[in-house]
Amino acid sequence: MPARAGLSPLLFGGTIFSSSFLLFLVQPLIAKQILPWFGGSAAVWTVCMVFFQVVLLAGYAYADGVARWLAPRAQAMLHAGVLVVSLASLPIVASARWKPADESDPTGWILGLLVATIGLPYFVLSTTGPLLQAWLARAPWAARVYRYFSLSNFASLLALLAYPVVIETTLPLRLQALGWSAAYVAFVLLCLGSAFVASRLAARSPAGTQALAALPAEPPRVGPGTQWLWLALPALGSWLLLAETNHITQHVASIPFLWILPLSTYLLTFILCFESDRWYRRRVFLPLAVVALLVGAFGLVDHIGTAVKTAVPLYVGTLFVLCMALHGETARLRPPTSQLTRFYLMLSAGGALGGIVVGLVAPQVLRGYYELGIGFVLTAAAAAIVLRSRRIGVAAGSVVALVCAGFLAQQVGFDRKGARRLERNFYGTLQTFDRLTGPPREHQRILWHGSVKHGEQYLDASRRREPTAYYGITSGIGRVLTHLPPTPARIGLVGLGAGTLATYGRTGDVYRIYEIDPQVFEIARSEFTFLADSQAALEDVVGDARLALEREPPQRFDVLAIDAFSGGSIPMHLLTIQAIQVYMKHLQPGGVLAFHLTNRFLDLPPVLLLNARELGLHAVLAHDEAEDSDLRRTDWVLVSRDAARLAQPWIAEVAVPAHPIRGLRPWTDDFNDLLRVLK
Repeated sequence: MPARAGLSPLLFGGTIFSSSFLLFLVQPLIAKQILPWFGGSAAVWTVCMVFFQVVLLAGYAYADGVARWLAPRAQAMLHAGVLVVSLASLPIVASARWKPADESDPTGWILGLLVATIGLPYFVLSTTGPLLQAWLARAPWAARVYRYFSLSNFASLLALLAYPVVIETTLPLRLQALGWSAAYVAFVLLCLGSAFVASRLAARSPAGTQALAALPAEPPRVGPGTQWLWLALPALGSWLLLAETNHITQHVASIPFLWILPLSTYLLTFILCFESDRWYRRRVFLPLAVVALLVGAFGLVDHIGTAVKTAVPLYVGTLFVLCMALHGETARLRPPTSQLTRFYLMLSAGGALGGIVVGLVAPQVLRGYYELGIGFVLTAAAAAIVLRSRRIGVAAGSVVALVCAGFLAQQVGFDRKGARRLERNFYGTLQTFDRLTGPPREHQRILWHGSVKHGEQYLDASRRREPTAYYGITSGIGRVLTHLPPTPARIGLVGLGAGTLATYGRTGDVYRIYEIDPQVFEIARSEFTFLADSQAALEDVVGDARLALEREPPQRFDVLAIDAFSGGSIPMHLLTIQAIQVYMKHLQPGGVLAFHLTNRFLDLPPVLLLNARELGLHAVLAHDEAEDSDLRRTDWVLVSRDAARLAQPWIAEVAVPAHPIRGLRPWTDDFNDLLRVLK
C-alpha cells in the first residue's frame, strides 16, 4: 500500500505534465500544417489563437462543472468516456478536403478544420490540469495541489523551447503529427490510470460520494470581489505578454524567434508563483513593479524603447517584474480546494480576455500599437485596487497610472505629428512620413511596415520615377527588368510595398501585382506615384500570392518577382519546393523567377539555391553592394530553366557564391529549418 501511495503523485504529476506539454506542442504543429493553405497571414494565426483560447476556456468550464456537480466516481467514468472517444480524432493530420477552393474569407474553414482535426483532443488536454487537481484535493498530499499548476507551466515552457529548437529542425511535419498522436495515446492511458486511482481515493474518503463543492471542513469560500480579481489579474498578464511581444517584434526588431523570450518569461512567472510562496515577495516586487511601469512607459516615447540593445532587455525585464506581481497576487488569492476549479476557470477566462482584446479588438480600434501603454495604465490601476486597504498603496497606484497615461498621450501625439498616414489592421501598422533633410533633391517619402522599411520615393518631380532602395538598376531585379527584349512583357510582382518596381513598366507591358494586405494598395496609390507614373498596364490581385497562383491558369510571365522576405516573419510557404513548382507553372520557358532575399537576420539565398538545384533549375545569387549611391545593398536570387539567360554579362558581373550552410536540407511544405539559417 505505501508503494502504491508513493506512485500516485507520480502518476498524477506525469499526467498533468504530459497534458500541458502536448497542449503547447500541438499549437505550432497544427498551425504550421494549415499555413500554406490559408496564406500564412497574421489573420490565420489570430484565428488559431482565438480557437485555442476558446477551447481552453471550454475545457476549464467542463472541469469546473464536472467537479462541482458530479460525485467523484461519476466524474471518473464520464471523463474516461471522453478520453476514449477523443482517440477517434487521431492522427491529427489535416485533411485536404479543408483546403479552400476560392478567395472568400477563410475564417469558417480554418475553424472547421481545427475542430475536426484537433478539437476533441485539445479540449481533453485543456480539462486535465484543473480536473486532476480537483481529484488530488482528496488525496493525502492535497496541501501541495497548487504546485501541480506550476508543473503544468513548466511542461508548457519545455514544449515551447523544444519545438523550434529540436522537433521542427529534425522531423518533417507529417512525422511530427504522427509522433504527437502516439504521445497522445500514452497520455490517455496515463489519464485513465489517474481517473481509476482518483475514484479509489474518493471511495476511501468520508466524502467519497459527494461532489467537490460539497466537501466539508473547508475554509470560508472566497467572495465575488476576489473572484473578479482572479479574472482581472491574469487578463492583465496576458495583455502585457501580447502587447510587449507586438512592441518588440514590430517596433524594435523583426527577428525570428524573438517572440520566444517574452512567452518564456511569462510562463516562468507562473512556474515560480505557483511552485511555492517563497518566490513572490510583495515588499520586493511591488516597488520593482513601480519602476518597471515608469521606465517601460517612458520607453514608448524615448529611443531606449526602440533600440535593440536597450529595448529587448528593458521590455523582457519589465514583463518579468509585472507578471511576477500580477501572478504572485493571483497566487496569494488562491481559494480553498472547494473552489479550485472555479479559480482555474476564472484564470483561464482572464487569459482569453486579455488575448482577445489585444489580438482581435486592438487592431480594429487603435491606429497604432498603443495597447502596451494602455496595459501599463491598467496594471497601475489594478495595483491601487489590490492595495485598496492601504492608503499609500492606492495613492501610489493612482499616481503611477496617471504618469503612464501621460507617456501614452505623448506616444500618440508623436505618432500623429510625424506621420502622414498611420494605418493598422491584422497585418500590422503602415506608416508613411517625409524625410526632409538635406537639399530638396534628396527629400523622400518613406513607407514603414512596423520596423521594416517597405519603400521610399524621391519627392522631387525630376526624380520621382527613379527606382530606389532595394530596386535600383544595379540590383538583381533591376538588371533583369532593364534588359528585357523590346517586345511587350508580362511581369508578376508578389509584394507591392510602395510600388517601386512598377517604375520599370513600359508601354505595352502588363504588371500583375499580388498583395495580401489591401491597405497597401490604397497607400501605394495615395501616398506614392510609382503606380500612377508607370507606363505599364496594372492588374491588382488581393490575397495570398501562392493561393492565387495555384488557382489561376498559367500567366506566362517573363519575370515573376517574389518580394516578401525582408522582415522577420518569413512566409515560408512562399519559399518551398512546392511553391517554386507553382511559380514555374506561370513562367515562360525562358522566364526568370526573382526572389528578393535581403534580410538582416536570415541567410536565405542558400535555401533557394538548394531548392532550385533539387528541381533541376538554374539559379544565381546576384549581390549588389550599391557602392557610391543612395541604393541599398541587396541580395536577389534569380532562377530560370534557361542557363544562358542567367549567364548574361549584366547578371554575371554581380553573381556571387552563396555562403554554405552545413546540414541544410531542401525546404518543403512538410519541412523547413528557420533556426539553421539565422545569421
